[in-house]
Amino acid sequence: MPSVQDSLPLSDDEFLLSFEAQSLPREQWTHRAHVKVAYLYLTRLSFDDALMRVRSGVQAFNSAKGIVDSPTGGYHETMTCAWLHLVHTTLCQSGKATSAEAFLDEHPQLTQKRILLLFYSRDRIMSVDAKRTFIEPDLAPLPRPVNGNAVR
Repeated sequence: MPSVQDSLPLSDDEFLLSFEAQSLPREQWTHRAHVKVAYLYLTRLSFDDALMRVRSGVQAFNSAKGIVDSPTGGYHETMTCAWLHLVHTTLCQSGKATSAEAFLDEHPQLTQKRILLLFYSRDRIMSVDAKRTFIEPDLAPLPRPVNGNAVR
C-alpha cells in the first residue's frame, strides 16, 4: 500500500485503510476527510453499521493522534450523527460517484462545515449535551432520503 506521504492520491480503499490504521497524518484529518470516511462507510454498510464504524473510528483516530476530548474539542456525537445523515441523504438521492473525492466534488455543500447551522442554532450544536449525545436540531429537521434507505 502506498504511503500517505506519496505524491499520488490514495484510492478510496487506501484512504479508508489509512484512517482505520490511524496512519493518516493528523494535518490531513480535515472536515473533507471526515466526510470522505462517512461516504465510504455508507457505500459499504447499512446506515446503523456505518454510524457505529464512524463513531468508533473517529474516537480511535483522535486518541491515536493525541486529539484531546474536551468541552470544545475532540469527538462530537451530534455533529457526527448529523453529518452522517446529510451524507446518507445525498448519497440516497444522487447515488454513488466514481470515488469519494468525485462525490464531494459533485456535492460541494458537504464540504461546508457551517452547513449544520442551517439546522442547529449555535448554542444548541455547541452545547455539552450535543457533544455527548445526539440531539435533534432546533431550527429545521435534518433531511431524510425520499427514496428510503437504499443507496443506488
